[in-house]
Amino acid sequence: MDIISDMITRIRNGLMAAKEEVSVVHSKQNVGILSVLEREGYIKSFKEEEIRSGVKLINVVLKYYNGSPTITSISRVSKSSRRLYTGINDLKLVNNGLGVSILTTSKGILSDSEARSQNIGGEVICSVF
Repeated sequence: MDIISDMITRIRNGLMAAKEEVSVVHSKQNVGILSVLEREGYIKSFKEEEIRSGVKLINVVLKYYNGSPTITSISRVSKSSRRLYTGINDLKLVNNGLGVSILTTSKGILSDSEARSQNIGGEVICSVF
């Protein structure tokens, strides 16, 4: 089971159902992706919660602007069956720069603009608009 795809699907479904918050499975990658989404202004916040010994969930508070979700589309780019690695020169803009690609790099999980400023490429995890 791909926990990143599961998190993306839960966020997408929560936005379509106009939920205030959603719960996702805890992992270091999910925390990294959510911190990028929070820095870029796509979600309000997230909080890690331990439900019992050794089991954690992340509560994600979704963000809306004038009743419509701030995330119009979120999709997984690199999958377990097909990995997509890109150099900094080949990194494409999402919707002419209005969206964000999230990459996992040697410096951690970064947005495409952060990766460009640090001049490093990596695996494109997902794209958000």
